[in-house]
Amino acid sequence: MKNTLNIHLPRSLLCLAGLGLLATQPLFAKNPNLIVILTDDQGYNDVGFNGGTEIPTPHIDTIASNGIRFTNGYVSYSVCGPSRAGLLTGRYQDRFGFTRNPTIDPSVPHAGIPLEEKNIAEVLSPTGYQSMIIGKWHMGSHPQNHPLNRGFDEFYGFLAGGHQYFPSELTLNDLSEVSKKWEWYRTKLLRDHTRVEETEYLTDAFSREAVSFVERQACSEKPFFLYLAYNAPHAPLQATEKYLKRFKHIKDKKRRTYAAMVSAVDDGVGLLLNALEEKELMEDTIIIFLSDNGGSSKNASDNTPLRDWKASLFEGGVRVPFAIQWKNHLPAGVDYDHPVISLDILPTIAELSGSPVSSERPLDGVNLIPFLTGEKEERPHEQLFWRTLQNDDWAIRKGDIKLVRSRTKEKKADLYDLARDMVESTDLSSSMKKEKNELQTAWDNWEAQLKPLAFPANNYNWWD
Repeated sequence: MKNTLNIHLPRSLLCLAGLGLLATQPLFAKNPNLIVILTDDQGYNDVGFNGGTEIPTPHIDTIASNGIRFTNGYVSYSVCGPSRAGLLTGRYQDRFGFTRNPTIDPSVPHAGIPLEEKNIAEVLSPTGYQSMIIGKWHMGSHPQNHPLNRGFDEFYGFLAGGHQYFPSELTLNDLSEVSKKWEWYRTKLLRDHTRVEETEYLTDAFSREAVSFVERQACSEKPFFLYLAYNAPHAPLQATEKYLKRFKHIKDKKRRTYAAMVSAVDDGVGLLLNALEEKELMEDTIIIFLSDNGGSSKNASDNTPLRDWKASLFEGGVRVPFAIQWKNHLPAGVDYDHPVISLDILPTIAELSGSPVSSERPLDGVNLIPFLTGEKEERPHEQLFWRTLQNDDWAIRKGDIKLVRSRTKEKKADLYDLARDMVESTDLSSSMKKEKNELQTAWDNWEAQLKPLAFPANNYNWWD
């Protein structure tokens, strides 16, 4: 029987001991680490913490049970690229013309976040953060938009908006080999600037890389930012037998495969959380989970009870699964009911870390921490806005009242009280004309600040 000493060493001493060294004094406390776990096209009801029961998500659910569930958690757009641009910059993406998914053409330098706009990694870099993106970038394919040229220190993933999940299908060495629409889904993955041969199912590979990054950061004096941008459960619907066999009871093939893809993400989140625990990083790390937009009508997702899907400005397109955890700093197992938005992520970590933010480009998000701790009791946002330029659709939420024009041939805006009608079924325009006019005016004033589309969008013929 082995004798063991019941001595708990601080993480910094354990790291140094592993190197044959011993610290003479504790290291200075670091700024909080930040992990953003972003899924792609995941339905509102496809997590347990929102009441979903068909697809177990026990690991994802712990982020809400150990932290805070946002019952009114939004993204700034209802489609992947612009939504991610807003999340990364803390500013409405329409302010800099990122109003649609950008062209994949690697010769277009301005198809991405403008260089004068700073993303989370660029904001955190001056204060010593080590940043990595894993998975889907979708912020431009030109070299100037490569993650390593936009503040990130490490990258493992792909540049476009989607990808094949099985490594046997990743056969193209570069975007230059693309010869037809969607073939960019078959490019080999990038590790930094180098194409690599992957051997694992894509979701598992991204989870593996996330765990590796955390383990490498455990002995570092630097805080870190990990942007784990899964492309699951975005199409194509592909899953391995390991995950498919968990859902044999689901008869619909698309739904069964979708469920398996979500389950793979949940396994990966579990591995990541375990790594944080093992390396004693949990209390030092803010963890945020959300989807980039509502579930898609094409991937068998479930947005119950919300109306509509991805690409819509009804709640099913922009209200998403959203939770935050920061152990021993934020309350655990509670719901936060005031509206928040993905734009709040950057200002939250920037203020906590003292990272500089340009006064010339004010953030639209806010630091959420004082609201979540109860230091501030008011709503974080007086108003939230959305615009879909190509369809001339738009929406504004003020308090619980939402004015929305989405997917309607008549181009008529309807008014809803989300506190009583989150499914947006009863138009109150006729009985609340004053409120409707006020919201219309507020939206008009906001729109006047925006820019038109800044780059070619969805140009699928760039290889011709």
